Amino acid sequence: MSSSTPSSFDLIVIGAGPGGYVCAFRAAQLGLKVALIEKRPTLGGTCLNVGCIPSKALLASSEHYVFAKNHAAEHGVKLGSVELDLATLLQKKDTVVTKLVVGVAQLAKARKITVITGTASFVSAHTLRVAASASEPTELTAKNIVIATGSAPVELPFMKFDGETIVSSDHAINFTSVPKKLVVVGGGAIGLELGSVWSRLGADVTIVEFLPQIVATYDADIIRNFTRLLQKQGLKFELGAKVTGFLPAPISNQKSTSAAGTLLAERGTEKLSFPADKVLVAVGRRPFTDTLNLAAAGVQLDDKKRIKVDAHLKTTAPGVWAIGDVVAGPMLAHKAEEDGVAVAEWIAGQHGHVNWALVPGVVYTDPEVASVGLGEDAAKAAGLAINIGKFNFAANGRALAADATDGFVKIIADAKTDKILGAQILGRNAGELISEIVTHMEYGGSAEDLARTIHAHPTMSEAVKEAALAVSKRALHAL
Repeated sequence: MSSSTPSSFDLIVIGAGPGGYVCAFRAAQLGLKVALIEKRPTLGGTCLNVGCIPSKALLASSEHYVFAKNHAAEHGVKLGSVELDLATLLQKKDTVVTKLVVGVAQLAKARKITVITGTASFVSAHTLRVAASASEPTELTAKNIVIATGSAPVELPFMKFDGETIVSSDHAINFTSVPKKLVVVGGGAIGLELGSVWSRLGADVTIVEFLPQIVATYDADIIRNFTRLLQKQGLKFELGAKVTGFLPAPISNQKSTSAAGTLLAERGTEKLSFPADKVLVAVGRRPFTDTLNLAAAGVQLDDKKRIKVDAHLKTTAPGVWAIGDVVAGPMLAHKAEEDGVAVAEWIAGQHGHVNWALVPGVVYTDPEVASVGLGEDAAKAAGLAINIGKFNFAANGRALAADATDGFVKIIADAKTDKILGAQILGRNAGELISEIVTHMEYGGSAEDLARTIHAHPTMSEAVKEAALAVSKRALHAL
């Protein structure tokens, strides 16, 4: 940290992930003097460095590989022998990450934000001590401090990460060879996405999930069809299975077998075992507040170790705010960004706004699944009177041309008012398609509003329009 670095600010943001750096950017736009503290040497947090972005780069590259190997010939593209160059694939991922983190740093510089590399801890509600590896700890003060330190992978207490055999998602984006047998513990978004990547590249992948289904927050019809499609791609599922441990193979045996050991699990009284040379533990993430010394500031946690905040994301300490993964709500980068913008605006005396009921969720497999608002099952469980509109991509011209006929769009609307309550999509580019429905829901739109919105033809988005028409049983391209 330079001796010329200012020590007093209008706002200090701790953590430069999507929530933190966006909060800092918006605050700077509003004329505040801002510092951004990040422990990594690069900005972007988990998302840009080891999470959202590198995993999506791997997903895209592995999709290209599968297309070239298995589907190009169907389109009249003869490629001959197709070989995997894993080193180049990983380099492509790293190039994407580098471009983005460098871009964020340039944006911070352009906005005259003071960027400090180091680990911050509270001295009081308005004072931080920042420890940097190359200098003595320095104290900084601010009228307002935003905690945006994100989350970390949950570690099983009986299976600690070793970075080699028992790994987190941070490690699983950097395997230097394709595992012969990869066992993924957890059937959520992270496990399914990285499991898909390594399965496409040649690994034998088994997903072990404690619950009786994968992506448990989705409707039963989405889960049923999604599971079937992933199984067709080669993923294996062991559901309702509780992991109990990992038994390393004797060193003398590891040379003669591909497995580094055996994952142990149980389903009721049934004992299960899964040979594995890599075990990816993807059972969730936890708020990361370990090094902050929150007690010194008077910041309290709830019973799930999340920072307590009010409806405006203020903590229990005056002038201290918290956003993103460290507070209640979905641990998603886009939710953190909206938190960050709103807090910056509230601090600047403006009227920030976040509609936390309309945070879309996406699993970026192929096909993708995406959702917003209430699903059909949740609406029925709540006793709501609803109408459902569904439309299959198999009846969509663009999907047929693009070999993307798997899946469907489903819209849930209030039976009396026709207001859209939620939607779920299983299909190619579901994450892109869901945004239109979020937009209509943001202003309280109805299925009729969506159905009367003109969609270009031919596009896969026409399936969204048809699903909206189907709410009132008038889809044009379905029986």
